[in-house]
Amino acid sequence: MSFHHIPVLLAECIDGLAIRPDGIYLDGTAGGAGHSKEIAARLTTGRLIALDQDPDAVAAASQRLEGLPATVVQSNFRYADRALAQLGVDGLDGVLLDLGVSSHQLDEVSRGFSYQGDAPLDMRMSQSGPTAADLVNTASRAELCRILKEYGEEPYAWQIAGKIESARAAAPIETTAQLMQAVASALPPAVRRKDKNPARRTFQALRIAVNGELDALSEGLDVLFAALKPGGRMCVITFHSLEDRLVKQRFRQWATACTCPPEFPVCVCGGKARAKLITKKPVEAAAGEQAENRRARSAKLRILEKL
Repeated sequence: MSFHHIPVLLAECIDGLAIRPDGIYLDGTAGGAGHSKEIAARLTTGRLIALDQDPDAVAAASQRLEGLPATVVQSNFRYADRALAQLGVDGLDGVLLDLGVSSHQLDEVSRGFSYQGDAPLDMRMSQSGPTAADLVNTASRAELCRILKEYGEEPYAWQIAGKIESARAAAPIETTAQLMQAVASALPPAVRRKDKNPARRTFQALRIAVNGELDALSEGLDVLFAALKPGGRMCVITFHSLEDRLVKQRFRQWATACTCPPEFPVCVCGGKARAKLITKKPVEAAAGEQAENRRARSAKLRILEKL
């Protein structure tokens, strides 16, 4: 299957980056190069660096950006500083992150991200390292419960973890269908009837854990903000509350001058804001885009400018 990825909030991202033709920009999640291509097309003497940890995405982006002022690198954006150093880039005029799983990764059943079909339980974005099956078959019930609660906000985490533990005692859980069966068996019948996709939160939680997504996001935000030049912009698209909360808090931290405790009558820290918020509230996709692209329904875009 060819790598495809429908860019979410494309016009809003392009506007938010305030692209200069001679600027240096980084797309930390190139995917199918939908956003990357539009950024690179607006550059003349400038340059785009497109990163992705998925080798399928790197191959697709390299092909689709051919002839444009763009360089594609296989890397997680948390290591962007290493990629920039190797390329001799000492500052960025703009950064874009489109987080979460891509359309291609979801649609290609063999990658194991989706609960819509049966496939090996993989979920690795980089296609390297331990798989979701490795995690499911080795983690304790308590650890599985923690993952499902923390990353999936799953109310039946303890019950699901117990069913997984029981199922793997009989035979290893190696496929998405086996995992779905374990999840479904842990839920009350009323919940199964009400929720068309009762395994959704479990799959999200395991995917985040397997790929270390929240740690990568936290580290990557700091690395990329440090690389931004004054006046440079950062656009981040999130798809669930955990990501959005982290981005919101980090943006607010950078845009806050005083860090004194609220009970102090006057500021004594002498702090200065390092950035300003371009979007006070997240930008959401218009109804038309949400109707055409299901990924857009939960997308939230936040934009910040470095001072």
